[in-house]
Amino acid sequence: MSENILTLTATNFGDEVVKSTVPVLVDFWAEWCGPCKMIAPVLEELAGEFDDRIKIGKVNIDDHQALATEYGIRAIPTLLLFKDGQVVEQMVGLRSKRDLKLSLDKVIV
Repeated sequence: MSENILTLTATNFGDEVVKSTVPVLVDFWAEWCGPCKMIAPVLEELAGEFDDRIKIGKVNIDDHQALATEYGIRAIPTLLLFKDGQVVEQMVGLRSKRDLKLSLDKVIV
């Protein structure tokens, strides 16, 4: 993972996502998930493009099952977009960079 993508865990999720002052896109993924690997480079690009205006983080559901359960993750990749600590959009499955960018643009202040 790049330095632009946060590794989210049960320990840092509250501070990095729920208490964040900027919107956060959280990717729930797993190592064995093919579509998860396909979306990863797109997220890397977006993290660089949106820089300080948005945070992008990843939760490995195999390592953090409690977080996946808490947010009702039933399929991966699932992307949750948080603003002010609340989920404002949920995207399941592969999304194009264009679609993701449109969603991110909507939540930037």
